[in-house]
Amino acid sequence: MSDLHRQCGVWLFNEDGVSKAHFGVFSRHASAVFLCLFDEEGREFSYPMKRRGDFWSLTLDGIGEGQAYGYRADGPWAPAAGHRFDPAKLLLDPYALAIDGLPTLAVAQAAQGSAGPQDPHFAPTPDGADNATLMPRCRVVDVAALPPFVHPKPGYAMEESVIYELHVKGFSMGFPGVKPEHRGRFAALAAPEVIQYLKRLGVTALELMPCQQFFDEPFLHAKGLSNYWGYNSIGFFAPHNAYGDIREFRAMVDALHGAGIEVILDVVYNHSAEGNAMGPVYSFKGLDNACYYRLTDTGHYINDTGCGNTLDLGQPRVLELVMDSLRYWALVGGVDGFRFDLAACLGRMPHGFDTHSGFFAALGQDPVLKHLKLIAEPWDVGPGGYRLGDFPAAFAEWNDKYRDAMRRLWRGDEQILGEFARRFHGSADLFEPSFRGPWASVNFIASHDGFTLRDLLSYEQRHNLANGEDNRDGHQENLSHNFGVEGEATELVAARKHKARAMLVTLFFSFGIPMLRAGDELWQTQQGNNNAYCQDNALTWIDWESADTELIDFVAGLIHIRRKLPLLAATRYIHGNNPDDGRKGPFLAWFNESGLPMAGTDWHRCGPLIAALGEHHPLRGSELLLILINPSQSAVDISLPLFAVWEQLHSLCGNSDMPARIEAGDTLTLPGVSIWIFHGHRDADPGTQ
Repeated sequence: MSDLHRQCGVWLFNEDGVSKAHFGVFSRHASAVFLCLFDEEGREFSYPMKRRGDFWSLTLDGIGEGQAYGYRADGPWAPAAGHRFDPAKLLLDPYALAIDGLPTLAVAQAAQGSAGPQDPHFAPTPDGADNATLMPRCRVVDVAALPPFVHPKPGYAMEESVIYELHVKGFSMGFPGVKPEHRGRFAALAAPEVIQYLKRLGVTALELMPCQQFFDEPFLHAKGLSNYWGYNSIGFFAPHNAYGDIREFRAMVDALHGAGIEVILDVVYNHSAEGNAMGPVYSFKGLDNACYYRLTDTGHYINDTGCGNTLDLGQPRVLELVMDSLRYWALVGGVDGFRFDLAACLGRMPHGFDTHSGFFAALGQDPVLKHLKLIAEPWDVGPGGYRLGDFPAAFAEWNDKYRDAMRRLWRGDEQILGEFARRFHGSADLFEPSFRGPWASVNFIASHDGFTLRDLLSYEQRHNLANGEDNRDGHQENLSHNFGVEGEATELVAARKHKARAMLVTLFFSFGIPMLRAGDELWQTQQGNNNAYCQDNALTWIDWESADTELIDFVAGLIHIRRKLPLLAATRYIHGNNPDDGRKGPFLAWFNESGLPMAGTDWHRCGPLIAALGEHHPLRGSELLLILINPSQSAVDISLPLFAVWEQLHSLCGNSDMPARIEAGDTLTLPGVSIWIFHGHRDADPGTQ
């Protein structure tokens, strides 16, 4: 344990036959720190800790797993200088491995001080109200006693990945066959029924929405709502206690690994659940506000996250906290990678975003973390916060330009073909300058943040009144298309599903890493709510009883086909554009409906186009794909390029509409809103086998 946590956290050991526990916590500006232990009746026992530099520690006998504890810290109350010490506040350990319970959101927890909420920044004194009866407790965990993993990690290369983004609770609450006591928990994802479904689908990795301990925002509590998504972390080492403990988490990971499925954690290190100056005190504010948060010269919180505060990874101890947390989830949690929420925040220096920041440097040299899958959400809400394509070479990035281009193409926008081709190609303009390949582009049509795929084709306006913000929250522009009717319409179901299939085919045959939002494969709706972060109810929980099984089979088929095509898992960008030179290397060529190479004017419309891509292997021969795309509403006649013979691989419209075999120069009638894909193979050169 000391290898993971060094000077901070709690670790158990035995000395001369006596069980002991060592507690350590960081605070540079505190004048005193107290360890508070609680017995089963809730009685508190306080022990002064010893200072050594910026760290406070204490070793006690007779402490075992499950011991409840917290800290109190004394020091200056000087908000203008960044200090908010109040020994009346019980504080969570930033290194706590388990947190028991949820906070009671009451005035006693607030940080504003004696001035009250009218002027929290200049309060002359802290409020002094003890919050111990209102706070959760940290719990000691004996990591050495955890059972070992049984299964090795699957070890997919990034370019082989097919990512499935899901919410632990929303995915499992209604899953058929899962035990009632396991629903909404990590254990549900280890259930045989869930494993069977995931294997049927064919995804290689689950990207789990936040699983670290998070708390609800007070303003949601006041409305009778809760933070469902979980992007409001407070315990960077503790599993969210509503989902289970570290044993249950490890069992889930082990079961998924046994099924050949990796686990990527969505982590939130950009801010904490303590909010702004009027927010509650849980941990960091009370331990050393001036060190943990980015502040202005007058002590105000810098809010590059839109959540009230921003953690300061420029501070060595805060960076160490984040790195220790990541290593804990990698080594003890067994995960295969991380998706970093609002990752631009993590690279911010005093002068702005910097790819040479301490965080990126620490990741790049870490012997454990540098080998994991690293995915950035490449933006925040601060100045210059949109950084798509700017992350270091080890990172893949959520590509919203891909999302928007695909939505615009299938909506029928004009002058979109050029942008579509760039994104289909894997966004070389964004990632190749940093010597990355198509794998750096995490492609998606929909994610947790925004409309579901079904709602994208059913609503053009957000419908977020249930969130209690008068429909002001959530993205206003969604590049959606409702087919002329806002909301559900029985007469439009077939047309909407037809377009959804076209969008899904495009996703799984694009260069880059496809990411599917859980629920989109079974036609889930959230009734037009495009910001359902606070809806922990049937609106967001997947309704498995209403699942479209035909669409599930369709998506599973697409994933199966993609994973059999090494051409789509290219590690480098393809720049050859002459199919007749295919034996000299890979190619990607674009043709118009006449079978001629795309010219300048062809790109400035929303008409049909043909993509031809292939690669020659001296032993396996050449793998060839021909993709016919018609985003318009009307059927068009297409002449095929004159360079190869192709056979059918996949048809959106089914075998009855698509010929089983076509030849160069053939003319086909391609229905409106369609994408047809043909597959061909050339034998290897004589004498090379």
